[in-house]
Amino acid sequence: MKTQLLVLTTVGLLAFTACKSKKKTPIQQETGAKEISVPFSSKEYRTDENYFRAKQVGKSPDLATAKKIAFQNAKSEMAGNIQAMIKRVTDQYTNQRTVGNAQEFENKFEELAREVVNLQLSNVKEIGEKIFKEPDGSYTYWIAIEAGKKEVFERLDQKISNDAKLRLDYDKKKFEEIFNAEMKKLAEGQP
Repeated sequence: MKTQLLVLTTVGLLAFTACKSKKKTPIQQETGAKEISVPFSSKEYRTDENYFRAKQVGKSPDLATAKKIAFQNAKSEMAGNIQAMIKRVTDQYTNQRTVGNAQEFENKFEELAREVVNLQLSNVKEIGEKIFKEPDGSYTYWIAIEAGKKEVFERLDQKISNDAKLRLDYDKKKFEEIFNAEMKKLAEGQP
């Protein structure tokens, strides 16, 4: 009876300590570094075939200011991503088509792309927020935003269609095909 009680106590103790022990990664063991979880890192917060998405953080002693900082940072990140993608599309498009003056077309197109990005950024949608109150009393505000690919393309198409010079060298179907292919690459994590 004493032996059984001792065995049960030992097994229970071992089971209890086994459940509580955490495995440390080699980096944690070597450097003492701890892994940090970043909000909005899951797949639904990443750019995919239908939406441009961005997440950012802002920190301030004032909650409203922390939110403004985070929102502005997220919009800047998204603007950069949209412009880079449109630049890749434009480069591919002009390389695949015979465009009268390719350099003029690209320059004019980049101007329009900037206008479109600025217009689109006024229509971004917030898809998530997380607020943390820090030990020092300040606030850390995380935000995730998105803009629809369809709206970005439609605004770009509208701007091109309204420009007489660009319209001459513009094949909407071909451009949209390249645009969609680039969105697919973004969704797959390719540059």
